[in-house]
Amino acid sequence: MEYYNLFIPVLFIGTTGLTIGMFYRATNRSRTALAIIMSWVVLQTVLSLSGFYKITLSVPPRILLLILPPFICIIIIFVSAYGRQFIDRLNPATLCLLFVIRVPVEFVLYSLFLNNQVPEVMTFAGGNYDIFSGLTAPLVYYYGFVRKQLNKKIMFTWNIICMGLLISVVIHAILATPSGFQQIAFNHPNIAILGFPYTLLPAVIVPLVLFSHLVILKGLWPSIYHRNYLHDSDYQSN
Repeated sequence: MEYYNLFIPVLFIGTTGLTIGMFYRATNRSRTALAIIMSWVVLQTVLSLSGFYKITLSVPPRILLLILPPFICIIIIFVSAYGRQFIDRLNPATLCLLFVIRVPVEFVLYSLFLNNQVPEVMTFAGGNYDIFSGLTAPLVYYYGFVRKQLNKKIMFTWNIICMGLLISVVIHAILATPSGFQQIAFNHPNIAILGFPYTLLPAVIVPLVLFSHLVILKGLWPSIYHRNYLHDSDYQSN
C-alpha cells in the first residue's frame, strides 16, 4: 500500500510533466502554449483537490469540465487561421516521440486497477492495447522521421491505429466513470480520475496525445493524397 500511495502518483505526475515538456518542445518552446497548458493544469488541480469531481450526481455531470474544454480547443485550433499557423510551426517528429508516455500511463492504470481504482477494461489486461502505441513510437520516430525510411502510408496507418486505440480507452473510461454516462464497470468503476492527480489524464494527457495524432495525420495526408491522385490519373490515362 505504501508503494501505491507514493510511487504511482509520483510516476503519474512525472509522466504528466514529461508530456507537457515534450509538447512544449514540439511547439519550438512557445511560451504562450505553455502558459495556456499550465493555467489549465492549475485550474484542474485546484478543482480536483477541492473534491469538485467527486460529486457525481450533478446535472450536467461535472466530468464534462475535464473533457469538453480541451476538445473544443482542438477544434478551434484546426478551424481557425491562427490555429492552423500554430499547427504549421509544430515539430511532428517530437510529437511522435511524445507517444512513449503511454507506456508509463498504462503501467499507472494497471496499478490503479490492482487497487480497485479503475476497471480492468481500461488496462492492457482487459483489452486496452494502447501500450502498443508507446512501445512502437520510438521505432516510428527513428525510421520515419530521423532515417526517413518508413513509408508514409505505413506511418499514416500507424497513427490511425494508435488514435483508434486511444479513443477506445477514452470511451471505456467515460462509460466506467460514476456519472449519468456510466454504462459499465459498476462493481469497479473508474473513480481514479475523480481526484488529483489522475484528473490530469483526461484533462491534459489525452487531449495532447490526440492533438498530436491529428497534427501528424494532417501533415502526412497531402503527400499520401497526392501520390494516390497521381496513381489514379496514370491508371486512367492508360
